[in-house]
Amino acid sequence: MGFLIPFLLFLVAAADAKLTPDYYRTTCPDFERIIRETITNKQLTTPTTAAGVLRLFIHDCFVDGCDASLLITSDSFNTAERDADNNLSLAGDAFDVITRAKVALELSCPQVVSCADIIAQVTRDLVTMVGGPFYTVRLGRKDGLVSKASRVAGNLPTLTMTMDEILALFAKKGFTTQEFVALMGAHTIGFSHCKEFANRIFNYSKSSAHDPAMNPTYVAGLSKLCANYTTNGAMAAFNDVMTPGKFDNMYYRNIPRGLGLLSVDQMLFGDSRTRPYVTQYANDQKAFFDAFSHAMEKLSLVEVKTGRKGEVRNRCDAFNSLSS
Repeated sequence: MGFLIPFLLFLVAAADAKLTPDYYRTTCPDFERIIRETITNKQLTTPTTAAGVLRLFIHDCFVDGCDASLLITSDSFNTAERDADNNLSLAGDAFDVITRAKVALELSCPQVVSCADIIAQVTRDLVTMVGGPFYTVRLGRKDGLVSKASRVAGNLPTLTMTMDEILALFAKKGFTTQEFVALMGAHTIGFSHCKEFANRIFNYSKSSAHDPAMNPTYVAGLSKLCANYTTNGAMAAFNDVMTPGKFDNMYYRNIPRGLGLLSVDQMLFGDSRTRPYVTQYANDQKAFFDAFSHAMEKLSLVEVKTGRKGEVRNRCDAFNSLSS
């Protein structure tokens, strides 16, 4: 019953939002073309853009819903969401491609397309562009009127969380264990900084220098790569060592072989609640794609703002009025 109530509330919120895939058909008919052209240019020049935007989208939706509050820049009156510790490692290229899309759309159809809708559409198109599944994006979100770093804590998973804590966090947002595992498939692209997994490859315990669940050859390579991570914070490794630039099910195939990069990756295989889904998606890419599509469609509707509950920002990094 505990899960049923928030899920029913989610259905009510989703129905109330009245979002539609063709929301901009008459008000901004070039919306889809402008998005495609913008992301194509960006992804070709910076191949890590897709992973960066996907992570940005998830972080935005998990804090006050999918309302582009993560794009707001801090000022002397407010420390915004993007400056919370959990968001400091978000890729600058992710913010850049959203800004580029907004500028292009403002030239074509001023004050019509919300930044929240831009993030949702850009994310789907980039996932598809790098080999992932196509899923429906319903549009008509408004941009949020609040962005505070203080709201982030407790709404995003951290590296130190246990599986119980992570599953509880996702359940609070209305997601099942299976949907959580499917969303973790986002790790099939992108990279993580050495500091995020250093505890697994250096001084792991009194009895082992590294996490024994990791492939020794993999550990040797990571140890060499991250040897100077304490003095060079930019050092990073691909989340999927086999096909880092392709959205596929290799992430799940890597984990049982000791090729999961982060602690949470290995936890997925070690926990009896999540292991069956890891095994399923490792053996069946279509099952993963179907589950990921469903989870992303559901995620994109979390706490969306419509009507007077939001606005269409003139710039994605600033509210339209100081009173916001």
